[in-house]
Amino acid sequence: MELGATVAAVRSTRVLVDNEVRPAVIIIKDGKIHQILSDVSGDVTCEVLDVGDSVVMPGIVDCHVHVNEPGRTSWEGFWTATRAAAAGGVTTIVDMPLNSIPPTTTLGNLSEKLREATGKCFVDTAFWGGVIPGNQRELRPMIQAGVAGFKCFLIHSGVDEFPHVTDSDLHAAMKQLQGTGSVLLFHAEMDVQQTAEDTGDPCQYSTFLQSRPDVMEIEAIRTVTDLCLQYHVRCHIVHLSSAKPLKLIQEARQAGAPLTVETTHHYLSLCAEDIPAGATQFKCCPPIRGSINREQLWSALKSGQIDMVVSDHSPCTPDLKKLDSGDFTQAWGGISSLQFGLPLFWSSASKKGFQLHDVVRLLSRKTSQLCSLDNQKGILAPGYDADLVIWDPEREFEINEASIHHKNKLTPYLGVTLRGLVRATILRGRLVYRDGSLCSEPLGKHLLIPQRKNQEAVKNKNMLK
Repeated sequence: MELGATVAAVRSTRVLVDNEVRPAVIIIKDGKIHQILSDVSGDVTCEVLDVGDSVVMPGIVDCHVHVNEPGRTSWEGFWTATRAAAAGGVTTIVDMPLNSIPPTTTLGNLSEKLREATGKCFVDTAFWGGVIPGNQRELRPMIQAGVAGFKCFLIHSGVDEFPHVTDSDLHAAMKQLQGTGSVLLFHAEMDVQQTAEDTGDPCQYSTFLQSRPDVMEIEAIRTVTDLCLQYHVRCHIVHLSSAKPLKLIQEARQAGAPLTVETTHHYLSLCAEDIPAGATQFKCCPPIRGSINREQLWSALKSGQIDMVVSDHSPCTPDLKKLDSGDFTQAWGGISSLQFGLPLFWSSASKKGFQLHDVVRLLSRKTSQLCSLDNQKGILAPGYDADLVIWDPEREFEINEASIHHKNKLTPYLGVTLRGLVRATILRGRLVYRDGSLCSEPLGKHLLIPQRKNQEAVKNKNMLK
């Protein structure tokens, strides 16, 4: 079957349906799942893509990706980011409002981003807006235009065009978001009084780690939980790296806060003790912490305290990583991993008692719920988009530069052997990736999200068409 071809049916002995792995044939019509047949030997009138015993699951929904277009396309861009996504079984990404120039903080800037992304996306793409000081009047127009929600920073963002918010900015934003059904995402680190001078060797990872202690996340999350309980606006903590604030999050949820939290593949796969001197490709904010903390994150994931896992793909040009000096304090903070999220997660999760249905829950279903795409993405069921990842969970492979589709190949995972090879990716019934090759035509579309409070009306309207 040629790349770009419309797939009418997929057969496998291992299809994940209703949390159960079983033989099935998925019938696809008009880009949607039409039927799931359990009789795999029966006659099917259309051409069938038989993938043997490869696992067929819903495509991954990665709701934390920095594409950086327009403005910083030397870092990444929609063409390369979405090709990498397709090669990794990711069928939907949600683009962060920074580090593009301009950032997605006004209706006009959103329009510019949509123009730039047109004709460049190999997977479906939704968009987060941003909350910065003084833009609260832009939030409702951006909701009406279809953003998935908003992100803000409680500390310097790393780029001057996306300033962090104060308490008064947060209250103004929350008042605008009340009643909209939208969600506010928080980079939850906050400056706290440092008692010691930063006098360590900047090439040692421990020096950087000491400069971003757990208390910065704890105090920021205390602010988030208070706001969430006060306004009852959906709130979400991005890239949780410290396990210490989990108790605060649990208490707020038990008190009725509509609060969710994600962690990332790097916090689950890497640990501070293993980061060599000068290896600035491991730098990100908040930082990768110690191995004991990492195991606590895995425990929280298993117990449901952490809702989902994302890439937080945040690339840059190699010079910004300061590899020549190895200075962690001066290097850009961000890790590239969009293409490798599924095998990164599975390589560790499979050894910790996680099952394939857990992978779907944490990498597809919960992420699609966060951005209000759960009525079309993240589940294999009739009526849902025919977004499929076909992969071999037992097969191992080594990450090398030649296989990486991100624009910049620098990643802490170079040379690492992972478990779980993506064989093919199907986007709304079209074969967009297979065994190392990508479709030449970008078949992704923009996902503009109707307001939650109006979604039933939209559904009813569509039924009348």
